[in-house]
Amino acid sequence: MTSTDLSLDLILRLNDHSSIDTVASQAQRAEEYGFELVSAGETTGWNIVPVLAVIADRTATIQIADDVLSPYSRAPTVLGQTALTMHDVTEGRFRLGLGTSSPALAEQWHGQSFERPLRRLRETIDIVRTVYEGSVVEYHGDIFDVNGLRYERAVPDDPPKIDVAALGSKGVELAGRFADGWVPQLFTRDGLRDRFDDLERGAALADKTVDDIRVSPVVRCCAHEDAEYARSLARQTVSFLIGAYGPYYGNSVAAQGYDETVEAIRAAWKERDTERMAAALPDDLLDSLAAAGTPEMVRSKIESFGNIEGVDAVRVGFMSDMNSEDKEQTMQALTPLTGSG
Repeated sequence: MTSTDLSLDLILRLNDHSSIDTVASQAQRAEEYGFELVSAGETTGWNIVPVLAVIADRTATIQIADDVLSPYSRAPTVLGQTALTMHDVTEGRFRLGLGTSSPALAEQWHGQSFERPLRRLRETIDIVRTVYEGSVVEYHGDIFDVNGLRYERAVPDDPPKIDVAALGSKGVELAGRFADGWVPQLFTRDGLRDRFDDLERGAALADKTVDDIRVSPVVRCCAHEDAEYARSLARQTVSFLIGAYGPYYGNSVAAQGYDETVEAIRAAWKERDTERMAAALPDDLLDSLAAAGTPEMVRSKIESFGNIEGVDAVRVGFMSDMNSEDKEQTMQALTPLTGSG
């Protein structure tokens, strides 16, 4: 894949914004800079659906997605209903992002027991696709039992694609088999290549190939003329994701050959020592997981992920503690890859 073939997505960090107006403005700039898609996540802040609706109203061509809507947060029929509504709101630009989320959100925010997450996700996808058909939803699974009603508006011929955020072997196989896209995060390039075996296996079970699946790995970025400043922000963010942000990112990085590093970062987090967490992240792993440094360094790293066979787009994420100018500079630094620079 050459730079002219590379598609870039952008993740909007809602907690960095004081108003939905500024979120929409950043999405407008992403559209101007040539990004193909913008997405945003939902935790315990704003409900993501109205935020995405505002973005849709203020943009014209860019695709719009949620990062992860969890089957613990909404009934599968409501997720299908939401996706079809957003299809109308965006005039066909919406992609539905699903994933198991985390035990903390499921149990401490949604009041659900985090049991059989992959089975719940699989059944959720089945039910969403049944809602897309416009007929009476009749589904009797291990988790969900739904029967008797249908989506009461006309359904489109091209309902929203479904992306799955997954890290582990079984989750990635599920994405390959049942989804239209896979959104991995916190993988090295070698780790990502290795996980493609699981994606291919899942796709084959559905008589598909990886070419039928939009693969868009998340790579956290900070482009700044002061490379050490950018790398400092990256080190803080990546070490926090590994050590403190639920168990799955750390487990995934450990499985990629960095178990001792993950153990050290987690030990520091137990003491809430964020400086020791950052110091425990070696340079080689930081550079393998993130793109931080001068604009030239960041573009080179993003291209290296985009050149992995099977990757269709790179989903750019920001670091914690980046100010608005840092984010603007990072988007501008990547415009040569979008064809707008």
